[in-house]
Amino acid sequence: MSNESNRHRTAVMIWIAVFPTLTVLQLLLGDLLRDTPVVLRTFVLATIAVPIVVYGLMPLLHRLRARLITPRG
Repeated sequence: MSNESNRHRTAVMIWIAVFPTLTVLQLLLGDLLRDTPVVLRTFVLATIAVPIVVYGLMPLLHRLRARLITPRG
């Protein structure tokens, strides 16, 4: 498997983790952060989203991917 296809697979997995995380955070915190300057709002959302993605969703997605591609015998 080439590094290029690994990179594409990783990018898709990151997108699958980041997009819903940011969407949920926006829905939950959007009203609370509405009047906050955009840089501060982005900082707050990133500070919450990054640990969720890195420590929660990415390991889960890696395990799921491994289960899907591992042949069962």
